[in-house]
Amino acid sequence: MDVDVNKYLVKEGTKVDLSTYTTACDVDIDKNKVKHEFMPQTIDEINTWQEKLYAAGQYGLLIVLQAMDAAGKDGTIKHVFGPLNPAGVHVHSFKQPSVEEKDHDYMWRINKALPSRGEIGIFNRSHYEDVVVTNIHNLIKNAGMPEKLIKKNIWEQRYRQIRDWERYLVENGFPIIKIFLHVSKNEQKKRLIDRIVTKQKNWKFAMSDIHERKYWDRYQKVYGEVISATSTKQAPWYIVPADDKWYTRYVVSLLVLRELQKIRPAFPKLSADVESQLNQFRQLLKSVDLNDLKNFKSAIDKRENSH
Repeated sequence: MDVDVNKYLVKEGTKVDLSTYTTACDVDIDKNKVKHEFMPQTIDEINTWQEKLYAAGQYGLLIVLQAMDAAGKDGTIKHVFGPLNPAGVHVHSFKQPSVEEKDHDYMWRINKALPSRGEIGIFNRSHYEDVVVTNIHNLIKNAGMPEKLIKKNIWEQRYRQIRDWERYLVENGFPIIKIFLHVSKNEQKKRLIDRIVTKQKNWKFAMSDIHERKYWDRYQKVYGEVISATSTKQAPWYIVPADDKWYTRYVVSLLVLRELQKIRPAFPKLSADVESQLNQFRQLLKSVDLNDLKNFKSAIDKRENSH
């Protein structure tokens, strides 16, 4: 069964209230079939298109993943993009800005991490940290900007900058898929507890996860505002349910496949001279193969006669 991923699309101009969006699988679909049949088939198709994307070297594809802590960004990246050719996949995780990064505009580090033509780039968190976390914790005052430029409309200004920047990328051959992994507060709690009690997952735990959870309602509100302001026809947002990991990964894989099918990359055509040379080599290989067969048959005949 195919899933209509358009149901998770946020159309331009939509006012988003995340409390009205589902966090769990909301379609009648068999989990085992998704995991063992549909998902592998989709990944195989993505692999085929990725090879063409890489060979053509014309388009680059950017995947933006944003979410609350423990929503499953790392697992999604592993299961959807892990099986692909690593030569054509680039994953970048954005942490707190370094001293060097703070000495530049907030998009400087983002531009440095963009995929090249032929690549699929995945942002684990992104430029949206600078209109979400920076807003919630009022970090804009520590960003190094001149005070006179920090006005009341700073966030609306950044939304406009982001919209313009994303449109610029799309118009230059770098389409963008922006995905918000929408996890429920209760499911996040379960996953954070699991990080504490399961030794193999202890490394994932950070006190900041607990600290940020206190701001849950504020995050939900700001994310809603950000998605509303930056979901455009050129670079729309998708709010994907994240409580059921298997379903989340499948939906993300379908979104990636669909975008690659829109691009429709193809292996580059060879010039007439190169094609002519290849034909000559093919004929040469055929003659070599025939000679090898003749020599092999002659050796067998001699061996049989000797007995």
